[in-house]
Amino acid sequence: MLELSNIEVKYASIALVLKGVSIKLEENKIVALLGANGAGKTTTLKSISGLLKSQEGKITRGMITYNGEVLNDMNPDKIVRMGIVQVLEGRPIFEHLSVKENILVGANTRKDRGEIKKDLEQGFDYFPKLRDLQNKVCGYLSGGEQQMVVMLSALMARPNVMLLDEPSLGLAPLLVNEIFEIIKRINKEQGTSILLVEQNAKKALSVADYAYVMENGKVVMDGEPEKLGENEDVKEFYLGLSQVGDRKSYRDVKHYRRRKRWLT
Repeated sequence: MLELSNIEVKYASIALVLKGVSIKLEENKIVALLGANGAGKTTTLKSISGLLKSQEGKITRGMITYNGEVLNDMNPDKIVRMGIVQVLEGRPIFEHLSVKENILVGANTRKDRGEIKKDLEQGFDYFPKLRDLQNKVCGYLSGGEQQMVVMLSALMARPNVMLLDEPSLGLAPLLVNEIFEIIKRINKEQGTSILLVEQNAKKALSVADYAYVMENGKVVMDGEPEKLGENEDVKEFYLGLSQVGDRKSYRDVKHYRRRKRWLT
């Protein structure tokens, strides 16, 4: 459905951020993209959604295809109309608008008002708290409520593919669990394919059908969530788990990173 083949991305024609990234997202699947800050995860999403241009980024090598159509250099609005929507990191909202107005921004490419109203009501079933808050000014919402708003706004575009960038960032554990349950429901009930960028590797692996690990602009590991969850390197550096009494020095960490860079 969606495929990145050996993608390289440069910013300002100087900084090489992605160095040959290849990823596949199949229909009705959830794929997790894991990695530390600066690994290139957000740039990967923006290369798909066409938002690189806003930051002087450019795909300099490779190809991104969606159902056989090339997305390289395509304008973001056309990509949205094709059914690919990105939910940006940091919960960007229009603070002075109401919850309902913010949500309906996601439907600005649609003209079917009756269906929009129907989709809004269905969306409130996923985020029931927003039904009661729909007339409240968005700037007064909590971080978790704002995350729900941006996700529902994205759903209003009726996406076939949703690109989620750090949906759990800064949220309390109970809200994190709620957000991930909603992600699973959207995938199963709407049939929406989801590419999930997330630093909470444990939660991401719990909902994903497949996962990739990125480091320094490259995919260094991929596989089924169960397989990655049992990998000692993933457990140590992304899940925060290690064998009792097994403490690794900074030199070990540097060796691990150096080794991972050369895997691909």
